[in-house]
This record gives sequence, C-alpha cells and structure tokens, in this order.
Amino acid sequence: MKKFIVIYHAPISALEQMENTSPEESKKGMEKWMEWAKKCGDKLVDIGNPLANGEKLSTNGSSEKSKREVCGYSILQAKDMEEAKKLLQGHPHLSGWDAACEIEVHETMPLPE
Repeated sequence: MKKFIVIYHAPISALEQMENTSPEESKKGMEKWMEWAKKCGDKLVDIGNPLANGEKLSTNGSSEKSKREVCGYSILQAKDMEEAKKLLQGHPHLSGWDAACEIEVHETMPLPE
C-alpha cells in the first residue's frame, strides 16, 4: 500500500463562516466527516487536523504569511492514486458549503537510500 497526503483548501471567507457556526451546526458538520472516515475504514491512516496561520519560509531566512489557503490534512493508504481518489469521492469538504473549496492529494515517495 502507498500513502497519500490529502490537503484541504478553503478561502478565508469559508473559514470565517465556519468559525461563526453554532455548536450544533459544527457537530452536524463533523458527523459528515465521521461518516466519510467510517467509509474509508483502515485506509484512513490519520483523519488529520485543521491547519491555520501558515508561513512561507524562504532560503534567505525570511518568512511571510502563506497565501495558499491550506486549512487541513488527512493521510490515506491505497494501492494507487485512482483508489485514493475513489476514497475522496463524496468527501464532505467538497459537499457545497463553499464552491471554492478544493482537495489536493499527493502520493508520498520513498526517500532515496
């Protein structure tokens, strides 16, 4: 099995909308994530966590606020990219709460020996 890093993107406006939801709405939203996690079973290695306050670091030692709108991650295991994409079909992050939301999926590669 290969490992895949899933990166969630959402615009600031969607994140602000999420911050202003009631506890009941948040719980309902998390139920959709738990349904997705259950569907993945043991192929979901790590459901991940939300991410915030990203910084872009440069070779000269400087840094600046990231503009990539990364808001979370998960780790999947699958036999190939096609299976990983199938596991992401119907994912709640893409369920219409904000049309600008996106998911990237990247295969991890072994380190050279």
